[in-house]
Amino acid sequence: MQFVGLTLALIGLAVGESLKKLDTSLTILTKNDLRGASSPDAGTAVIITDARPFHDVLNVCSKLGEQLWRPGKGSGKDKERETSVLPFAEYLKYDGTADASSKFWVRGSGPAAVDIAGRLQTVNPAGHSRFAGLCTNTAPFSNQSAQDTSSRWQISLNVNNQTIIGFRDRLSFRFLGIRYAPQPQRFTYPTLFKGSGEAASALSYGSQCVQSGGGSEDCLFLNIWTPYLPNPNSPPQKKKLRPVGVWIHGGAFTGGTAHDPTFDGANIVSRGDMVLVAINYRLLAFGFLALKDGKSNGNYGLADQITALDWVRNNIHHFGGDKDRITVFGQSAGAGSVRALIASPQAAGKFSSAIMLSNLGGINYGTTYSQYYTIDEEFDVAAKPILAATNCTAAASQADCLRAIPASTLASFGDARYLVVDGIYLTSPSLPVTGPRLPIKLMMGITRDDGAPFISFPTATNETAYLDSVGLPLPSAKLFPINPTGNATLDLYTTASRIATDGIFRCIDQATASSLLSHGRLDRIYYYEFDRTYQTQGWPGTDVCEPPRTASHPAGDPSKPYLRCHSGELYYVFGNLHRQGLPMRDEGDLAFEQSVLDSFAAFIRTGDPNPSEAWAKARGHQPQQRERKEDRWEPSTKKGGLKLRLLDWPTSRMSEFRERKQCESLGLGPGFYEKE
Repeated sequence: MQFVGLTLALIGLAVGESLKKLDTSLTILTKNDLRGASSPDAGTAVIITDARPFHDVLNVCSKLGEQLWRPGKGSGKDKERETSVLPFAEYLKYDGTADASSKFWVRGSGPAAVDIAGRLQTVNPAGHSRFAGLCTNTAPFSNQSAQDTSSRWQISLNVNNQTIIGFRDRLSFRFLGIRYAPQPQRFTYPTLFKGSGEAASALSYGSQCVQSGGGSEDCLFLNIWTPYLPNPNSPPQKKKLRPVGVWIHGGAFTGGTAHDPTFDGANIVSRGDMVLVAINYRLLAFGFLALKDGKSNGNYGLADQITALDWVRNNIHHFGGDKDRITVFGQSAGAGSVRALIASPQAAGKFSSAIMLSNLGGINYGTTYSQYYTIDEEFDVAAKPILAATNCTAAASQADCLRAIPASTLASFGDARYLVVDGIYLTSPSLPVTGPRLPIKLMMGITRDDGAPFISFPTATNETAYLDSVGLPLPSAKLFPINPTGNATLDLYTTASRIATDGIFRCIDQATASSLLSHGRLDRIYYYEFDRTYQTQGWPGTDVCEPPRTASHPAGDPSKPYLRCHSGELYYVFGNLHRQGLPMRDEGDLAFEQSVLDSFAAFIRTGDPNPSEAWAKARGHQPQQRERKEDRWEPSTKKGGLKLRLLDWPTSRMSEFRERKQCESLGLGPGFYEKE
């Protein structure tokens, strides 16, 4: 009764707690199969504390609004004896948290401890025993539209001369809307933010940057998800710090936000044992307009990204992240950002790995994401029309004149989105494929039909007229044949999508990989192509990117023909199908989602997308695809050749680079960027 009374008394103090006052590290562990609250393992989550006397651990659990974890009863001849398999024992052994001599405080009929083998013993709490503790984790799951930020789940950290108040859900600690830079004056470069001793809420997302759907110019915020918070009263243990993924959203440099639920970080950090940071950066003219005044040189959005990296490197250890294991990754314009960061002297040494998902380049719409304008070129294409439309052309200071223009007016000019060679952030017209060795590891790839959403559907069947109308070249009929299926307009569109995918995505990325390897800038590159996708809600809103619905597969049958369109990999990479409330279309969606997340998280952890067997076993992950040892994801290398991983279900497989003859016919072969 004394034990129960103490527990109830301490639960009454459950409010947002200072980690410094709790004087412990906290680790959330759960068996996350990506099914959220519907998972049979939904209740397995525990929070692990540092080694402390019993009453100190009890106090920590209670102030978190939790109890000590309680073992179950034995079975058979042991059914009258309390016993338990220690939760996550294999992983605790794998990462060095526990060994054969380790014990953990738990709740039995009184104070008790359990060892790594699950043996339970009663321990006198008045003694000198110091064990780590196991607290329950009953925080609710968050979803795309709801998260419980009430005081019971809150926790505060002292970071960057601020008290930052975040919260946790079942899977992670969440710190949202953290400021990394003060609002810059329009058309100037950011500076790092430093707090003034104030409390700062990280319970809700910061404003998106100005775009056609609204937003604010005060938008330089980032979000952090982590499964581990180190004890702030002790020096960080390097081996305990997790690798960090810094996510850069896409959106053509004209839209997007770090709080898009498509890439919420709870699942990838929980299942992948890593830290995720998602950042905002300025868009449109606010992020990229260059003027010929010697000061307003563009690339403000790229400078924002680099400043965010500086903030992360300075502060991520407070959130359990390792600044020396940062992977920058992004999709579409986010991949273009990653490419620019690799090229930028200002970002050198600030990350150790990179992933480019569907980088654009080559022809048509994609060109300028990988080939950068000079300031003069950008001024002619983007700045002149804006200056003329706002009556700022003849102003003594064009920048000051534009600063007086309402943000909503400037946001209407969608063409002000170009990276430029400014001599500081970018010093070359594209990513140099020759030069010294790059000190990073690289993974990159596309979806099979990435270009499909970037062309309109034909209304007639004249191939020459249609391709001209969508800005595509008339290709060799032998290399790009129209395959008749009985639907002539769809057949024409399918062929045009192939041309667009090659011209805007596949050829530039394969050429980049080939050139970086052939010139020794990298030794290996992990390359992929998604042959299975799940299209994001609301975009592009065309049924050709969705598998056909049948009576047996009312949500779509991925075994039937459909186009694997741009952005269709994102739910899989972040493991958020269930979190988004989306149905599993067939028996493969969940397993493929688990496999893809595991590969991307493995690359972020180790630079290799093949999760080690020991790691997977320790985490309790079952192999999700029928893959043999020889079917491992192999990198492209100069000696071993150009290989890609076809990501599909029921099996992924290795292949050579695709469409190489088609790329040559478009003038986009391996060496075309070396002509610069």
